[in-house]
Amino acid sequence: MTTRDQYTHTPDEMLWQVPASGAARLSWEYDDGRERLLNLYQKGKDKQWDGAKRIDWSIEVDPYDPLGVPDEAMTLYGTPYWDKMSERDKGELRMHYGSWQFSQFLHGEQGAMVCAARIVESVPDLDAKFYSATQTMDEARHAEVYSRFLKDKIGMLYPVNDDLASLLGDTLRDQRWDMPYLGMQVLIEGLALAAFGMLRDTTDKPLPKQILSYVMQDEARHVAFGRMALRDYYKQLSDRELREREEFVIEGCYLMRDRLRGTEVLENFGIPPAEAHEYSERSEYLQLFRALLFSRIVPCVKDIGLWGERLQRAYVDMGVFELGDSNLDALMREDEEIAERLDAERFAAEEQARTAEVAEAIAQGADS
Repeated sequence: MTTRDQYTHTPDEMLWQVPASGAARLSWEYDDGRERLLNLYQKGKDKQWDGAKRIDWSIEVDPYDPLGVPDEAMTLYGTPYWDKMSERDKGELRMHYGSWQFSQFLHGEQGAMVCAARIVESVPDLDAKFYSATQTMDEARHAEVYSRFLKDKIGMLYPVNDDLASLLGDTLRDQRWDMPYLGMQVLIEGLALAAFGMLRDTTDKPLPKQILSYVMQDEARHVAFGRMALRDYYKQLSDRELREREEFVIEGCYLMRDRLRGTEVLENFGIPPAEAHEYSERSEYLQLFRALLFSRIVPCVKDIGLWGERLQRAYVDMGVFELGDSNLDALMREDEEIAERLDAERFAAEEQARTAEVAEAIAQGADS
């Protein structure tokens, strides 16, 4: 079976071509580079992992409840549509929402892989090229594990959301070398980190928890890379150049906010687009989700030096301005620690099981 057969509807283009321009930059300066960035590069090498081995793919997944989210998380919860649904219908809805969310994660990760490769090509500094090369591999691994979960465990994919596609296209078409950093490392990756984290902390299903935790461990490094590179570079830009990048951030944040609605799912259940939009906007869970999703973006944007008056007004309009004072470093440390704890718990449980098996075999041998 091809992936085409698992899409809820076939994408308009199975191969999406984005015209790109910009210079490829090779540096003949092989000095030691920036210590902070080289340390991050070393960490990127040390933390490589195999998605086929680190994740326990033997865990069964109920496709009608793949993420274990509560009823309240369903946009239709509390509406007349929900009241008329059978348990089977509600299971179908959970399947579609799980597929839609992980499909957007998958498409975003492929975009991140291409952007990381673009950074290798276009960034002028060799130390940044080194790190971007490790990130390209990270993003390939993330696309691999999300694709496997969708194809093998749910059996359904959604096409890329229009708003996500728009931001990806804008990021890839821009010829300025810093824009893949800004569009991907700060906006798309920052929002994805928060979305991953919310699902990681609410799901009671072990397989998606493993996937999300391990992917987030990598993404914490990626956001740190973007912050480090852009903070240094943006100190050199003129006010006009900074305002241009703030306009890009404003537009990108509105696109990211709007892509969270998931109206495509409701439309697949026969709900008219306008009504699907209304239900999405009235969802209390979505409002909470949106606020949490910007917890990674707003402090990062402020940290790299993009904090002009118009950008601040946009964040006030979105209701996320106060997140600018969030402790991003603490959030990233927690992402790292959760993945390490999950590994320790899993391997400790496996060791206990092996010890019990050995003890049982010895006891059986003694009795025979």
